[in-house]
Amino acid sequence: MLTAKQILHEAFQKVLAIADPQKSMPTLLAEMFPNGISGNCLVVGAGKASASMADAFEQFAQKNWPQANIYGHVVTRYGHDVFDPLPNRKISIAEASHPYPDEAGLEASMAIMKLVGNLQENDLCIALISGGGSSLLPLTANHIQIETLQKLTQELLRCGAPIEEINIVRKHVSAIQGGRLAQLATSRGARVIALIISDVVGDQASDIASGPCAPDPSTYGDAMDILEKYQLHRQVDLTTIYQHLLEGQRGLHSETLKAGDDCCQHIQNTVFATAQKGLEAASEYCRDLGYEVHLLGDRISGESQELAKNHAALIRERLTNASANKIAWISGGESTVTIPPGVVGRGGRCSEYLLALMQETLDIQGISALAADTDGIDGSEKNAGAFFDSDVRDMCLAKDLNIEHYLQKHLAYDFFEELNALVLTGPTLTNVNDFRIILIDQHE
Repeated sequence: MLTAKQILHEAFQKVLAIADPQKSMPTLLAEMFPNGISGNCLVVGAGKASASMADAFEQFAQKNWPQANIYGHVVTRYGHDVFDPLPNRKISIAEASHPYPDEAGLEASMAIMKLVGNLQENDLCIALISGGGSSLLPLTANHIQIETLQKLTQELLRCGAPIEEINIVRKHVSAIQGGRLAQLATSRGARVIALIISDVVGDQASDIASGPCAPDPSTYGDAMDILEKYQLHRQVDLTTIYQHLLEGQRGLHSETLKAGDDCCQHIQNTVFATAQKGLEAASEYCRDLGYEVHLLGDRISGESQELAKNHAALIRERLTNASANKIAWISGGESTVTIPPGVVGRGGRCSEYLLALMQETLDIQGISALAADTDGIDGSEKNAGAFFDSDVRDMCLAKDLNIEHYLQKHLAYDFFEELNALVLTGPTLTNVNDFRIILIDQHE
């Protein structure tokens, strides 16, 4: 008989399998290109899954498209290249920093745009895009320094801004995002196809990696409003960014790609792996084990601690009228953690959610839960997330750990490390946002 811990971890593996490019890319490519590819095919990309995507693409091309001239350059996060790369790669892989951009990302962005700028009439440009690409493509417009972009990212994350808002600002200071990569490619007479793994709520191509190939509905005015919302427009370190946005609003800089632009007829964005598909796989697994499953959706956001309180309330409401002995709640999306000034913290949004959930449900018997980021990295630490079951809860009580203290100091990583309850996967080479599962087994 499987333990609650085993079920939690296996459900997470079901989600990861759905999003694994090595498994999903061959089927996708066979369906999208039934007649194959011939001629010049430039492959570029960015994201935590982009190296695995590029590897799967090149393997498929070698076997099925002998007439294609495959070449290119992709950038991924440090440590996220494939473990056993193809010999004599045609698609080179660079590694750079996430979530804060660095010079390596800048160099990779410049190399990618140089390749795109050399495309010829009737060439094909394939863009492999996944979550994390925004930070990995930090080529800025109007001579904005990368140090300023780093500061922008740091401040928006500290304020707890959702990723959608962060990306609106990024797109309007970028020379590559907001559809600008595709604009350059089509201006050279090339056709653009973006293959995308989604890590964002809603699965919109314009939001994933800040949409380097996608039309963007936001404006310079929207980006300015976000800086003003978080009182960042007055920060001296961000003056050049605010000035750039102000000039853009006045029409001195071109807007991001819009849906009505002529070049859009030569651009295709295909989102083929999503959080929802992963959640459905985990749900099916739990149903097969006899659980009554409540799939809460893949678009859940908000502060991690508040989200945990909401989920605890859902559990209590369901248990008052429960007819089933085994119940599972499954959800995806991306919560946030707002760090107060002067607090460093150690952990991530998944671990903090789980710690708050544990505090809110200490009196509920037979409960276990797991929350993890599907890229394998929860925040800045080495864990994907954390879990708890009855053994972890008992150990917490035995060690007399003060959960409230860890929550106030945002030290969820330290808490679960003390209880040997971290979820450690290493880089998964994919990314379809966060995964949360709560189990109730009243026979436990």
